[in-house]
Amino acid sequence: MSTVLFALREDPSGRGAKSEQLRRISQAVEEQGLEVRWALTEDDARAVLRTEAGLAAAVVAWDLPAGPGPRGTGTAGPAAPGPGAEPGGAGILREVGRRFTDLPVLLVMADGADEDLEHLPLWVAETVVGYVWPLEDTPGFIAGRIASAARAYREAVLPPFFRALRRFDDAHEYSWHTPAHAGGVAFLKSPVGRAFFDYYGERLFRTDLSISVEELGSLFEHTGPVGEAERNAARVFGAERTYFVLHGNSTADRMVGHYCVARDEIALVDRNCHKSVLHGLVLSGARPVFLVPTRNGYGLAGPLPPEEIRPAAVTGRIGTHPLALDALAPDAQYAVVTNSTYDGLCYDAVHVARDLAASTPRVHFDEAWFAYARFHPLYAGRYAMAVGPDTLPGPDRPTVFSTQSTHKLLAALSQSAMVHVRPAPRAPVDEERFNETFMMHGTTSPLYPAIASLDVAAGMMDGPQGHWLIDEAITEAIRFRQAMARTGRRIAAEGERPDWFFGVWQPPTVTDPATGVDYAFADAPPALLRTEPSCWQLAPEADWHGFPGLSEGYCLLDPVKVTVTCPGLDATGRWAERGIPARILTAYLAGRNILVEKTDTYTTLILFSMGITKGKWGTLLDALMDFKALYDADAPLERVLPDLLARHPRRYAGTTLSGLCQSMHEHLREAGLVTLLETAFQDLPEPVAPPQWCYQQLIREGTERVRLADSAGRVAAAMVTVTPPGIPVLMPGESTGTADGPLLRYLRALESFDRAFPGFASETHGVTVDEITGDYHIECLLPERHPRP
Repeated sequence: MSTVLFALREDPSGRGAKSEQLRRISQAVEEQGLEVRWALTEDDARAVLRTEAGLAAAVVAWDLPAGPGPRGTGTAGPAAPGPGAEPGGAGILREVGRRFTDLPVLLVMADGADEDLEHLPLWVAETVVGYVWPLEDTPGFIAGRIASAARAYREAVLPPFFRALRRFDDAHEYSWHTPAHAGGVAFLKSPVGRAFFDYYGERLFRTDLSISVEELGSLFEHTGPVGEAERNAARVFGAERTYFVLHGNSTADRMVGHYCVARDEIALVDRNCHKSVLHGLVLSGARPVFLVPTRNGYGLAGPLPPEEIRPAAVTGRIGTHPLALDALAPDAQYAVVTNSTYDGLCYDAVHVARDLAASTPRVHFDEAWFAYARFHPLYAGRYAMAVGPDTLPGPDRPTVFSTQSTHKLLAALSQSAMVHVRPAPRAPVDEERFNETFMMHGTTSPLYPAIASLDVAAGMMDGPQGHWLIDEAITEAIRFRQAMARTGRRIAAEGERPDWFFGVWQPPTVTDPATGVDYAFADAPPALLRTEPSCWQLAPEADWHGFPGLSEGYCLLDPVKVTVTCPGLDATGRWAERGIPARILTAYLAGRNILVEKTDTYTTLILFSMGITKGKWGTLLDALMDFKALYDADAPLERVLPDLLARHPRRYAGTTLSGLCQSMHEHLREAGLVTLLETAFQDLPEPVAPPQWCYQQLIREGTERVRLADSAGRVAAAMVTVTPPGIPVLMPGESTGTADGPLLRYLRALESFDRAFPGFASETHGVTVDEITGDYHIECLLPERHPRP
């Protein structure tokens, strides 16, 4: 049910002719199927605007009592409008414009005050759709005007495909096509099917349709409402062309790679890439030349240093790369960069595109975790579609692709993704030819609710509401970050508890560029942190981030990706005597039904999406305080991690929380696991054969599983990927190196850790673990299957 806001100074239960008339108007509105929310002050009305997304219209009194806080004139409004102060109605009109796109507002005027319209600011006439004098018309007529505006808004607010899908569903046509459940009816003929139907509800099944429904258009031909929705999304996201992808960003990555580079051509690949990018190269038969990002003391992957993507550096890498020697051409045809990284590091995209343009005509930004960037000024210039003829003029501008996992941090169903394209004359994108690749990776049986969710995700970002939604997520992330910093400071100052707490990976101080004033991060004005990009930029050589070789403004930390740090190690790689490995913390949090996005050795990643609330992050802060109390009390594991103890009683019987933390900390420090990780990802294995050739051996029994301890000098046939975040440490066709080389030392350290701490094992794709011995095995080429020369 849609809602109408009545922001009026008259109490609906009050006496008097005007209150009675407004009550009748409200009742008449409700009789037309709308819900009415009353607000008697500006503050109440703002609360409704903030929390009620189902608003379809608003009825606002110009003389609404003003609330405290900033006014349109820059002064604080009194409880009732005084001389020179804006009334509360003005503040609500401004807030409507910030929160909604074209929400119809009717302004309530004082009866008998004919001159009121002339004294209103001119901008008011541009904001409202009409005026109401409550006592000068009948309640039914006024209610009809309100209901008519609300109905028109509800229809206009729907994006193209979702609107068409609703209309088709409302037609109640019989289904004579696939899917065979025929609108869910087939499920009603079985007990388990009935349970399934009842769980999801009829509407899901009625909108699960066949491509035979011509009224809804074609995903493959990009016609009808589907095509209109893609074109609308392109406008919203700043692309020249947008494609809806229903199998996740992994498919989008494979699709773009498969289109951009041909067999035996060179591709420049950020080593900090998702495995799906590499799957695309296996499909295309390209020769990958990897670009190596930085890493800090925590082991977090950083950005590609500016020096790494400059033409001379790229030429040097290609010139010395074994697989590039017999490539079809000496120049790369395609480059792919992860933006933002899994830990929230986002590039100056124009800078990156400009530097890479000297080496390749096509640049692909994998923005799986960054679909929201265009909708907040904090990220200006840091997303792929910011690269265009206005920001990078001239004939050298590359064609730019962006792949976005829409469902990850916008509002869409799982597996919903988009490909955005801004072509350049240097590397035109023929739509018919790209569509051949699109169809190769798509399905002829698309899930229409998933298409609708992509359409709705674009609609939610359209206009001021997009900024409002992302700004709210950023605001909540900042509140959490500052609360964490203040909590740690209070613990240290009060002296009643052991002096440690979890930290947050962020700059310790920020500067207001307008005033030059420095603030401790915990004390910085939230408005400064929410609006000033310089607060989040990685200053060259700063200890807090720990990444070498960066330039001013090159990289920015995304505030909504919050990395919680644990005692024991810092960003420069300095170890402490005592420590709390993050895997233990996240195991405890999971027991509290708090599931984090990613866990590294001493850090854990929390995502502040549009669905995060104060209550949600407050629960996390409370859980962190409880963990501290349990650690300080040396609580037994049966209190802290009872499920772990139940699964591995012999290993953990009699162990306390602090004892487990210290034992694991000492193991990690003595093994040097973080240092080994950095070395393994910096000193890349030697490439011996193209990935596609190795895959062909894999499916034709040209490979064998080899125990890690016996794998020195072998050639990998499948990628080995440490997850999360899914970054390959070994690619098909790469040599495992010597027994004491960086790769095998790192994998042996992981193997040793898994044996020592059951229940905390690493998730390493491409590795088979012997359930009895705990030995790692990896897929290697048979010795007699020599790589192609």
